[in-house]
Amino acid sequence: MDMPLLVKLTSKAWSLKILGLLHSGVPGRQAPLIAATSASRSAFAASLEHLAQLGLLERNPGHGHPLRPEFRLTEQGKVVAAMAHRILEAAPGEDGFDILKRSWPVPILALTEAPSRFSTIRSGLGAITDRALSKSLGMLEEREWLRREIDVSQRTPFPTYQAVNAGQTINRAIGLSHSNL
Repeated sequence: MDMPLLVKLTSKAWSLKILGLLHSGVPGRQAPLIAATSASRSAFAASLEHLAQLGLLERNPGHGHPLRPEFRLTEQGKVVAAMAHRILEAAPGEDGFDILKRSWPVPILALTEAPSRFSTIRSGLGAITDRALSKSLGMLEEREWLRREIDVSQRTPFPTYQAVNAGQTINRAIGLSHSNL
């Protein structure tokens, strides 16, 4: 998994949930997936289309009605779906998923295996604004998935952020290869 794909993947709210459900054996048809996600039809359809555009899902040829197609994971999709399943297991319940379905928390946790400065996290994420990063860091810290510490080893002290508790488990589940940043 590389950071650009992770950022794209988490840009749609239901992408991780859809992949996790497919990995756990839920049939690749819209009705069972919508029922299992409790997403609205429009949000679900946007996430499904997004996953297809990323090359993680494809229509199952020869199966399903044209208006009710069946989807299956591609080879790359199987790898990403296993990761999504591990992430969802690390943050069970609706409270955990409410954080995971936002755009930035999962990529931020991927970058904070070791203590990281704000500027390092921002540059690793690419298109994030300072405000979005600051709000996401605060939300993760409040949830105790991220620890903020002040590093006083330099002349000018600065905060660092590191994944802890469920955040650390999510970081491990992602398995980001730092050479792909």
